[in-house]
Amino acid sequence: MNTQNSLPLYLSRELRQIEQAARELPLMQRAGQAAAKLAAKLALPGRPILILAGPGNNGGDACEVACHLVAQGQDVRLVLSAPEANLPAQAAAALARSKEAGVRPLGTIPQGQHWGLIVDGLFGIGLGRAIEGDHARLIESANTLAEQHACPLLALDCPSGLDSDRGVLRGAAIRASHTLTFIAAKPGLLTLDGPDQVGRLEVDSLELNPEAITAPSGRSIARDLFAHRLHPRQANSHKGSYGSVGILGGGESMVGAAILAGRAALKLGAGRVYLGLLAPSRPAFDPAQPELMLRSPEALFAAPLTALACGPGLSMAPAAQPWVEKAVATDLPLVLDADALNLLAEDEPLAAACAARQAPTLMTPHPAEAARLESCGVAEIQQDRIGAARSLAARLNAWVALKGVGTVVAAPDGRWWINTSGNPGMASAGQGDVLTGLTVAFLAQGWEAEAALLAAVYLHGKAGDALVRRNIGPAGLTAGETGDEARRVFNRWLSGPR
Repeated sequence: MNTQNSLPLYLSRELRQIEQAARELPLMQRAGQAAAKLAAKLALPGRPILILAGPGNNGGDACEVACHLVAQGQDVRLVLSAPEANLPAQAAAALARSKEAGVRPLGTIPQGQHWGLIVDGLFGIGLGRAIEGDHARLIESANTLAEQHACPLLALDCPSGLDSDRGVLRGAAIRASHTLTFIAAKPGLLTLDGPDQVGRLEVDSLELNPEAITAPSGRSIARDLFAHRLHPRQANSHKGSYGSVGILGGGESMVGAAILAGRAALKLGAGRVYLGLLAPSRPAFDPAQPELMLRSPEALFAAPLTALACGPGLSMAPAAQPWVEKAVATDLPLVLDADALNLLAEDEPLAAACAARQAPTLMTPHPAEAARLESCGVAEIQQDRIGAARSLAARLNAWVALKGVGTVVAAPDGRWWINTSGNPGMASAGQGDVLTGLTVAFLAQGWEAEAALLAAVYLHGKAGDALVRRNIGPAGLTAGETGDEARRVFNRWLSGPR
């Protein structure tokens, strides 16, 4: 999915409400027609198309696809995974239309065929149980055949076996090369296991305007959410016009983390960047970036800061605790990451002080740090990434970016967003430090907390994507390269659409 505009994201219960509101419209026929159009483009020529139809309305969508493809002259095999008598009314009607078009439903996948496309219409949104037994075997066969025959695998609405709300797998799951989702995008397609199962994602609204029917739970992150902040610099400006960043961290043997954050902040346009390093053997300057001002923590807090970040390379040493307390006690916009979050998780009074802050607080935990803050296991965080981010944001009165594939950003008031930029090459050391540097640089330049965090998360991923397009990664992509590329991408944004 590639879009310059934020998309509404709907949970399955909200989509059911939209479908109910539009129940007089031929939504299943529209879905079938849209999917058949895409299927015809994807299908390898000269080979038959295999369509798997499940026991619910997703199976009805599949029957509609078969009907349209046969009308186009395609060679179609429709496998019905449930007794015809058990189909819901709409799906049964769709099956009847496909039969009238000449489709003869089968009970099993025919042998000896060389498929040009496989269409997954087994299970759609709102799946509440693990897929097992015959359906699991059908899914495993579909995945295997798509790989063996090197043919596309198109999922209708949501890959079967993927939770469309949370992105978790429920037993066997389709590994689609393409997914056409209907009415609106769903959060589970964008986070956790979703992107690996979905492949290339397209959205067809079925001629509806879902936002006119009901407000979405969340949105994807895109430039339009912070476009009001993207202006070229004025000629009549100076370094003081762009704020002073402070970064507290860099404990013994981890000074590099603070330097990475500092370099990222400098290259994103902060007027001045001060590093307060806890390591007794801290360097006097950064030879690769001498513009950074390396100081003791005491000297950092004496500097004229406009925004502060705390955590990169901080360590859990006893000496770090009072500095985190001091950071929380400031009236500066504050970014907390890494060991600052771990110390917060171990100190209830400090967490309470954080929640009581009047100045904006932003947090960028990875799942393990979020689990410590929530006093639970990492698996529990990952089972409900949106819920975890919202819980942290509400309890700690903070804007939270729960990192990972499909980073979830949550506001203290419960609103949430999912990021769609980034790639697996960014699973490397120091990337979180770069994100911290980008975030605090936006804050120092006067951006409000929400725009700063959304822009930093999106820009970070876009920089990684730009590097991969130039074959710099994904394997071996480094955090320092991402920070450099973020500068290029951000300046393109400032110069206007291209």
